Amino acid sequence: MRFLDRRDAGRRLAERLATEALVEPIVLVLPRGGVPVGHEVALALGAPLEVFVARKVGAPHQPEYGIGAIAEGGTQVMDDRAVQALGLSAAALGRLVAVEQEELDRRVARYRHGRPLPDLVGRTVIVVDDGLATGVTAEAALRALHDHRPGRVVLAVPVCAPETAARLRGVADDVICLHSPAGFAAVGVWYERFDQTTDEEVDQLLADATHQSVR
Repeated sequence: MRFLDRRDAGRRLAERLATEALVEPIVLVLPRGGVPVGHEVALALGAPLEVFVARKVGAPHQPEYGIGAIAEGGTQVMDDRAVQALGLSAAALGRLVAVEQEELDRRVARYRHGRPLPDLVGRTVIVVDDGLATGVTAEAALRALHDHRPGRVVLAVPVCAPETAARLRGVADDVICLHSPAGFAAVGVWYERFDQTTDEEVDQLLADATHQSVR
């Protein structure tokens, strides 16, 4: 299974989610790549759309190698074995986290413009991203959301590594992944078009979702 682009993936994901029992659903997207996917899900389900920001913490000089992640509210998830293998001191790790915290704060300010996170108590919260490799960023977001006392947390993605989906089933109430190939490789492999999502696109999609919800 391959997807044309993130919007195509979102439409297919929405078809699957429509079969679920959803109580006052709200779609929380992990920016930036999850926003086009989640936009289609929210429109199809008639659910509100909002961002929830989490950031991967990369290894020194290897930012793509995630050794942990942080999420709104101060939640941190760290791969202790990776941290030890790299010989990172607490101070060095703290500096890496501080860099990502600055970007996390920037994104919250940029995308929510001062809006508080909606009340999630008792609701079905659908957390959407464009795909999961290690899933450490999604894990940080899921753990942070537990503090908001949702009724049910569903992690929904078009494609994911099988071992990641298995691990995150212990964190979310449900994990819905349309395609979980044994030869996963990377998220972008499963898309025909996988251009970087920009801040401007995120702003436009969030504004469009807000307009649709009040019509």
